[in-house]
Amino acid sequence: MAVPEAVGLIDLALKAVTAYDRPDLAPRLKQAKGRLTDPAVRVLVVGEFKQGKSQLVNALVNATVCPVDDDIATAVPTLVRYGEDTTVTLVRESTGGDGTPGEHAERTPVPLEKLAEYVSEGGNPGNRAGLTRAEVTLPRKLLQSGLVLVDTPGVGGLGSAHGAATMSALPTADAVLLVSDASQEYTAPEIEFLQAARKLCPNVACVVTKTDLYPHWRRIVELDEGHLRNARIGAELLPVSSALRLHAARTQDLDLIAESGFQALVGFLLRKVVSRADDLSRRSTSQDVLATCQSLESRMRAELMSQNDPEKAGALAKDLEAARARVDALRQRSARWQTTLNDGVADLIADIDYDLRDRLRAVSRDAEQLLEDADPADIWEQFAEWFHKQVSHAVAQNFVWTTERARWLAEQVAEHFAEDVDVQLPELRISGGAVAGKVDALEMPVGENFGAGQKLFVGMRGGYGGLLMIGLASTVAGFALLNPLSIGAGLLFGAKTVRDEKKRLVQRRQAEAKNAVRRHIDEVTFQVGKDSRDNLRQIQRELRDHFTALAEELSASLKGSVEAAQTAVKDDAARQKRVADLEAELERVEGLAERARKLAAAVDTAEAS
Repeated sequence: MAVPEAVGLIDLALKAVTAYDRPDLAPRLKQAKGRLTDPAVRVLVVGEFKQGKSQLVNALVNATVCPVDDDIATAVPTLVRYGEDTTVTLVRESTGGDGTPGEHAERTPVPLEKLAEYVSEGGNPGNRAGLTRAEVTLPRKLLQSGLVLVDTPGVGGLGSAHGAATMSALPTADAVLLVSDASQEYTAPEIEFLQAARKLCPNVACVVTKTDLYPHWRRIVELDEGHLRNARIGAELLPVSSALRLHAARTQDLDLIAESGFQALVGFLLRKVVSRADDLSRRSTSQDVLATCQSLESRMRAELMSQNDPEKAGALAKDLEAARARVDALRQRSARWQTTLNDGVADLIADIDYDLRDRLRAVSRDAEQLLEDADPADIWEQFAEWFHKQVSHAVAQNFVWTTERARWLAEQVAEHFAEDVDVQLPELRISGGAVAGKVDALEMPVGENFGAGQKLFVGMRGGYGGLLMIGLASTVAGFALLNPLSIGAGLLFGAKTVRDEKKRLVQRRQAEAKNAVRRHIDEVTFQVGKDSRDNLRQIQRELRDHFTALAEELSASLKGSVEAAQTAVKDDAARQKRVADLEAELERVEGLAERARKLAAAVDTAEAS
């Protein structure tokens, strides 16, 4: 639900720009209203496999939505949002030839009881159905505020394919809940995932589940708090029991509800997530409306000054013209912010590409060394799993660094745009960070079959040569062609030939496996590098358009002020009437600006208390 006072303020500002003939200010206000009317506050529920993520979502909405069982693992993300009726929709997004999402998505409604067949590993192993997500709507008060819970597949660590895919979704999330059960303290992959998640989504909380199953859960919570302190991760830690919460909801036992720990979790979601999203909406709305009021006031005050003191109108017009020239310079290619943006993106593309190649080269070297030390046929299954994790880890780390650098670049451009202009950065949406679905999995090269028949044939071929060579030599000494010496030599030569052939085949498998690794690395480098470049160019366009539009708004405001200051004032009666009109209009605009300031002040007061 959009913040009512913010929407009302935007509507009033839109009426003002229409009344004062400033259509150039309307796009910013309409974009702000579009942000307000989007109610979604996305909360990603992430964690390792079988930690109780799906059960946690079910307990939060008090409904058996996400499939839960000891042998069921989530394979497809499930979004749970508010709706008047309970519905389930499977979403399959089409992709273009370059692997980018298509314009249309295939949406298929299914009964709620059939959901497990599509979103679990048991019913849809490895997501063979190619689903993007499942969307569930429920009539729940908790969700009515715009909260959207996303049950994700187990991350399996930052280096897994699911972990990298989850990482790529973090910049679009408003909050993240990392779920880990009370059976053990945090593992290294979980801490590593948390550190990366904090860089992409600052609003992160840690949930310790299954406290009803483990009597020592308080000790686990203490250890987890220590790990968070040592890693310098400022995240709230919330122990809960989903089973107690669901049982308490059925029996309406208030004591059990309190014991389950869900009151603190729901409080966090409403106080720190939904409320902060509303606060951000209020603050950004206040900034947009104040900027609009400043643009409206600048023209009116210039005209008012020229009407009150016609002799100074010429000097005022010159000052305004000089200011307008400075703003117009911001739109030129030679402007400092343009140079910073273009050079920054070019440098960033080069740095990100080098970082990716460097990480993948290290993975390639380690992989080739492993293949050099063993027969690929013996270790391929374990090697392929390790290799995919290392590649996904490298790509995810590269994505985290790309996101951090892109945000840093946006701040640098804002600083160089104009020192005397209050600049609000656009919301940057960065995608990528995963190779699943974009790059084919590493496949074991098909080698020659060296079975018992081939070994016998190769051994006989080598043994025949040894038998013949030694047998002919021994006939000079008067021995028969077939004698113990020649037979022994044949056996030795045959065994050596078999060993040499096996060695040759191992070396061939090693060479083919290394080539397969190199091809896979090249494909990952090509695809991920393209995604990174596309992301950065999209960010460049967003920043360029944002600051260009801002410069155009300023230029239009100053142009109107110059024209007003240059207006000839001849009729004293008309001048007095115009002065009164301008003062009344300025009072109305100031009233609108005061409402915008109060909207932001209310947020500051609430945060201070």
